[in-house]
Amino acid sequence: MKFLRTYIEISNICNLQCTFCPEVEREKKILSTEDFRKILKQVLPYSEQICLHLMGEPLAHPEFQKILSICEEEGATVNLTTNGTYLSKFGFETFLKSKALRQINFSIHSYKDNFPGQDIKPYLYDILLFSREALKERSDLYINYRLWNLTSTSEMKSDNQEIIDHICEFFQTPLNEKIDVTFRKSKNIIGRIYFHFDSRFNWPNIRDPEISENGFCHALTQQIGIHADGTIIPCCLDKEANIPLGNLLKQNFEDILKTERLVKMREGFKKHILTEELCRKCTYIKRFDKKALVSNAPTEK
Repeated sequence: MKFLRTYIEISNICNLQCTFCPEVEREKKILSTEDFRKILKQVLPYSEQICLHLMGEPLAHPEFQKILSICEEEGATVNLTTNGTYLSKFGFETFLKSKALRQINFSIHSYKDNFPGQDIKPYLYDILLFSREALKERSDLYINYRLWNLTSTSEMKSDNQEIIDHICEFFQTPLNEKIDVTFRKSKNIIGRIYFHFDSRFNWPNIRDPEISENGFCHALTQQIGIHADGTIIPCCLDKEANIPLGNLLKQNFEDILKTERLVKMREGFKKHILTEELCRKCTYIKRFDKKALVSNAPTEK
């Protein structure tokens, strides 16, 4: 078994609070570099990519540079998602010189959500300057500008137009086509730099009513997550560890993958049976059934 993405939450603390992301209710936690290395060594043989996020802002980790260095030392391929507000704190070279870093996703939608009415250009300019340097020094680095705030799956939110216009003007590349995110989420700008569009969704909550006992999910086949306290969870939407499957700081990953609860859950997805209460309350899970009807649907870079 090998997961496409293993999400390691190095901190569940964020410097922003977006309406897109619900507030974390569990204890605030920062993963030490020693525990991070211990976790990484266990999951790396089972992971194609290591994602340094789940909840929280990874660049707010007080030893983020050390975390990135450990990834390089251990031979990990890293996927990073950030709101970008701490980008200049580290200097562009921190990211451009990292042999581990494969992809950076900038959650561009976060700025207007937290600073309504403020000029977005200084925030964007820092990210765009970094992107231009990446085109010169790291042409292999994927960069996604995330606008995951659409009000529907087929229409762009008008609030994004200013952002799109600034970015297209900077790279002198117009966005000529309408994006329907039901079929296509990405639009190439230049090189390996992309817009990545998506619509809002409701995070599953254990207090919500059940929706269905049937459904399919990529959890435990394509992805798995680890919270900052070492708790294994099936997917990145289980933000409060309502489905704890073990703890990597106390147990061996190989043994956790064989536990009855994990195996039952994974096999249930294959049969479109939702064995866990949180999954039966998840609206996001409906997207996978819809995508199954669309042949050759493009996936995120």
